[in-house]
Amino acid sequence: MTEVDQQIERARAVMARISEDYRGQVSTAYRAHGKRLKRKAVGVGTRLAFIFAVNAIILIAAGVLGVMLPTGIGLFGGLAVLLLMAAVTIAIAIAPAARAPSAKTLREVDIKALPAKTERWLEAQRPALPAPARGLVDQIGVRLETLSPQLGRLQGREEEAYEVRRLIGEQLPAFVNDYARVPEPLRRVERNGRTPDAELVAGLQLIEQEIADMTARLAQNDLDSLSTRGRYLEIKYRDETGG
Repeated sequence: MTEVDQQIERARAVMARISEDYRGQVSTAYRAHGKRLKRKAVGVGTRLAFIFAVNAIILIAAGVLGVMLPTGIGLFGGLAVLLLMAAVTIAIAIAPAARAPSAKTLREVDIKALPAKTERWLEAQRPALPAPARGLVDQIGVRLETLSPQLGRLQGREEEAYEVRRLIGEQLPAFVNDYARVPEPLRRVERNGRTPDAELVAGLQLIEQEIADMTARLAQNDLDSLSTRGRYLEIKYRDETGG
């Protein structure tokens, strides 16, 4: 193989890695966007269900009152019911959404609920972060979703539980809050060779990778069990069939 051929192969390998990374980023962004849309849809559905339930209670109460009164509720009573239903509907529709958990809540919440709570907190900070950091927030959200099922099996593994809580319940929110306190005009001013924006991105990259490593460590027993069972099946059935 000539030197030119080798350079072409190296270029192809680099392009393949870039393409794979790009597909991964697009997939993560698409998944995160889908989760945000789903969360909004659930919020809208909850409001509609609440509006329906309250209005149904008002109608039932008006019906009972109409039966109890000799003359019923009358025209003005019916109008009052309609106005009350309209007022309730508007009030529920424009009521502010449930607030994201606070950083203090993340330090105290049960370990099993911590990833979901941290994801909600991080999503609330997302609009105030620079564009590169928003992509990392999406990636961290996906990592937290993957980590969550592992935390239900931390019984008797206090040290690992402590490390999980320390990283995603304390260090992550503290780091983002430190950035948020930096005045906006100074976030793109270089200091000690790096801007606060760049510091934020670098720190989030480290946190994202550490969450991935934690998930792999917590899943190690399951991975070992799967590998052992796979070897057993090969020995048991492939050898018996002469495969």
